[in-house]
Amino acid sequence: MFPTLADAFAAAQQWVFETFVVPAAFALGAGNLLEDGFAATGWLLVGLIQVAVMLLVIGPLQRLWPVEPVRDRHAVAIDVLYTLIHRLGLFKLAMFFTVEDWLTHGIGWLRAHGLGTWQIDQLWPGVTDRAGVSFVIYLVVFDLLGYWVHRAQHSWHWWWQLHAVHHSQRQMTMWSDNRNHLLDSAITDVIFVLAAILIGVGPAQFVALVALTQLLESVQHANLRWSWGPVGSRLLVSPSFHRRHHAIALGHAPGSTAYRPYGGNYGVLFPWWDMLFRSADWRAGTEPTGIDDQLSRGRDYGRGFWAQQWLGLKRLAKRDALPDR
Repeated sequence: MFPTLADAFAAAQQWVFETFVVPAAFALGAGNLLEDGFAATGWLLVGLIQVAVMLLVIGPLQRLWPVEPVRDRHAVAIDVLYTLIHRLGLFKLAMFFTVEDWLTHGIGWLRAHGLGTWQIDQLWPGVTDRAGVSFVIYLVVFDLLGYWVHRAQHSWHWWWQLHAVHHSQRQMTMWSDNRNHLLDSAITDVIFVLAAILIGVGPAQFVALVALTQLLESVQHANLRWSWGPVGSRLLVSPSFHRRHHAIALGHAPGSTAYRPYGGNYGVLFPWWDMLFRSADWRAGTEPTGIDDQLSRGRDYGRGFWAQQWLGLKRLAKRDALPDR
């Protein structure tokens, strides 16, 4: 199944590239960037598929089973902007021409001087469907890494100054997943690209891993009154489980009186890690989302895209920092 889907996607990518990207590149005098443009076409195609699924599937579900009515459409519109920047490859392309390109060449240099990579998919030899098995293995490894990255975003003072942009959203919808400070996204992107290179993830697999993870995260952030039941919710993070992570009552701000001051439910796709590392919160409820001091002190996290980015940098520079936890 995986090779068939991969072949279909590759054919579509080639068609879009030859039909639209190549003529546009030559018209703009950027023929020297065609190799990079082919990679960008892949991210663009993946993003378009994701946005289509969100609009045609997740969106209608939100209207059928909402947790709360949508009262702040401006906040949702800003999240749509974040989503388009991240899902349509604009952010990935910028990262490629800066950090990721440098990182890839750096790893190549290290390999040439004797540093090999750990091919994790070879830990399970003799399996017929190697593509499918390796994809699942990489997915689990990435999710474990994602758990600890997410937990660090809440536990490390400097990182929380940036990650607070994500948690300041009080009107959660399927668009809220990509509401992140751009520097926060750049840091996590570098971590996962480096991990992918070191454990032997191929470029096509990396795109598929990111695409599947992002789409499931859109479901988790959706305005959906859903859980997967007592068994399913312990196998895959549900919208209700992740909404608990965003709940004001869980205590995301320093000085909170909540029983877990750094929050909980950090799992990206699988709640197993929260269960293993004792950070799971299974209490039912659909509390309001956001950060404690938005209500208690009226702290401003910014209404628009640029305001949110600027205030995050101010907090990071300790000019308006959130107190130590």
